Amino acid sequence: MNGQNRKDVVPGIEVNIVLKQDQRSGKLTRGIVKDLLTNSPTHPHGIKVRLTDGQVGRVKEILSPAR
Repeated sequence: MNGQNRKDVVPGIEVNIVLKQDQRSGKLTRGIVKDLLTNSPTHPHGIKVRLTDGQVGRVKEILSPAR
């Protein structure tokens, strides 16, 4: 599942994000969502989130969907 819809991204799920400095290479970082930083319902490049370790990036893949 991609991370372009805000309704699919909730705190506590596991995701792959792309960090700002990794946008050119496309390197993904795995983590657990702590906060949602995008307010709009959708975003073409992925919903921006903060992970529990403090890293900020846009969701590219949702690994464990919300229950």
